[in-house]
Amino acid sequence: MENQLPTSDTDFVGSLIPQRFPFVMVHELTEFSENHLVSGFEIKDDNIFIQDGTFQASGLIEHQAQSVALHTGYKYYLLGKEAPTGYIGAIKSFEAETLPKTGDRLVSEVTILHEVMGVTLVDIVTKLNGGIIAKSQMKTAVK
Repeated sequence: MENQLPTSDTDFVGSLIPQRFPFVMVHELTEFSENHLVSGFEIKDDNIFIQDGTFQASGLIEHQAQSVALHTGYKYYLLGKEAPTGYIGAIKSFEAETLPKTGDRLVSEVTILHEVMGVTLVDIVTKLNGGIIAKSQMKTAVK
């Protein structure tokens, strides 16, 4: 199975992360390098993080964390290996300027700052219509 980037093949993207419906918060993989990834996510009205038409901050955090998982999953895919399960180890910072709505399309950029012994420190910036709506720095750990 060969997949070239960018891809919005939801089956392929879904195979790279451990989450399953209804908990999938990434739909697209646009860019990938050893220290960088760009993901996309369209917010549907059946999303579990929607409240009164607004995607909640907890959903933004989960989308960002799954973007990091997507980086790990794609890296392992390129190596021909099964990706390990990962966890949020710590959220150092999180700021949301605004909360997106149903139908909005998020684009998140993950920058790997440091990776040692299965623990990864990342910066994540999430944009909506080209404007930054959320930023975070978190540590993730693989099992």
